[in-house]
Amino acid sequence: MTDKMRLIVMGQQAFGKDVLAKLLEAGRDEVVAVYCEPDRTGKPVDPIKEFALEQGLPVHQPANFDNPETLKTMASIDADLMVMAFVNVFVPEAARDTPKHGSICFHPSLLPLHRGPSAVNWPIIMGSEKSGYSWFYPSDGLDEGDSLLQWECPISPNDTVIDLYFKKIYPSAVASVLQVCDLFRAGNPPHIIPDETQATYERRCLKKHAKIDWNKPVGAVYNLIRGTNPAPGAWTTLKGEEVQVFDVASAPGDGVSSKIVEINDETVSVQCIGGRILIKRVRPTGDSKQKASDWAVSTGLKVGDILGS
Repeated sequence: MTDKMRLIVMGQQAFGKDVLAKLLEAGRDEVVAVYCEPDRTGKPVDPIKEFALEQGLPVHQPANFDNPETLKTMASIDADLMVMAFVNVFVPEAARDTPKHGSICFHPSLLPLHRGPSAVNWPIIMGSEKSGYSWFYPSDGLDEGDSLLQWECPISPNDTVIDLYFKKIYPSAVASVLQVCDLFRAGNPPHIIPDETQATYERRCLKKHAKIDWNKPVGAVYNLIRGTNPAPGAWTTLKGEEVQVFDVASAPGDGVSSKIVEINDETVSVQCIGGRILIKRVRPTGDSKQKASDWAVSTGLKVGDILGS
């Protein structure tokens, strides 16, 4: 195994910060620079930038990685590897290949499945039973390239985005950055070639994708709601007013789709094809999250009313 590597950490937000902290805590390698997005007017300082500055690390925030001066600066750092943790900006080959061993990038799916920016939402929405993450060798294609390592976890029937990402993927992924660096330091890091026949790409999951169609099978409605919880947030309408729907359960039952079939102290039950959605928590437009039963009282909701109206 070689001596300590000189690392560039590129990332943003909490995941980037925690990956940086893990590398600094372990001390197996030396972080010589941190790259993150430029500051945004009116937005708080990115956590990874704030933490890096607290640790006395040099921080770079180029607006364009094609800029010759940006590439010159990166080359002067003389890094062995660039660890790309939660990166939303495009980093061209000239920048990725500047470190001696190139770059390695994190993605929260089992590549080549679920390439794209909402890789945690879509497996849940689609009813998948497993997900995970990949550390891969980035190319100019979106989330394309061989993988260095992959980690798999089950998607439980009640998992939301919070459960899958923050409770399963996130902690394992942060810890795995040490294994990533160990593989490079040991020499001849693995290359897992993707099976392109299994590749999928999904666009960013937006509000328009999160609109509930109560006339669909109950399983599809249930998966949509948990796969958009907490963001972008599934939503429906009542008498033209939008309301976001968060925590739910499903239950058997027959009736006319989209009708309210029961209201009790805990839930509001809505009929779908082949079953019912039991709504536990909602957020009306301009209001805070609240129990569905409280929302029902405040709006005068009654059995027989139609959601989506």
